[in-house]
Amino acid sequence: MRFARLLCGIALVAAVGACTDDKPVATPPSSSTPASSPAWHEPMNYAYVVDRRCETGPSEGIYRVTVQGNAVAGIERIDGKTASGEEEIELPTLGGLLDLAQTAADDGGEMTTSVDPGDGHPVAISFDVSEGAGTPTCFVITEYVVQG
Repeated sequence: MRFARLLCGIALVAAVGACTDDKPVATPPSSSTPASSPAWHEPMNYAYVVDRRCETGPSEGIYRVTVQGNAVAGIERIDGKTASGEEEIELPTLGGLLDLAQTAADDGGEMTTSVDPGDGHPVAISFDVSEGAGTPTCFVITEYVVQG
């Protein structure tokens, strides 16, 4: 009886083994979680270009902003357009834009930000102060340069 069980066990293992093919088992692609961007600390002096637009929507103006001593020292509209029927906007520092977005979120609105993976500075900021029911205010940041 023991011998019969042993033979059945060997036959079962052989049958199961015959069902597998000789192809190597594919290992799932390794996925590594990208390292998070470094925390950005706003420098005293820098410049950036900002496009007031949401995703693929039309631009509402492109500006070069210069920050000196943690304060906006200059704003220049660089898209060749002039504001018609509206005043030119006053742009804050990047830290100020982040603060505006956070205030909107704290007041129940929506906020999204994207950062540069290299140094963590913001590259896109949008916020909606009307709790998702209105049109968001969006900024796309490029040409960020820290100045000595």
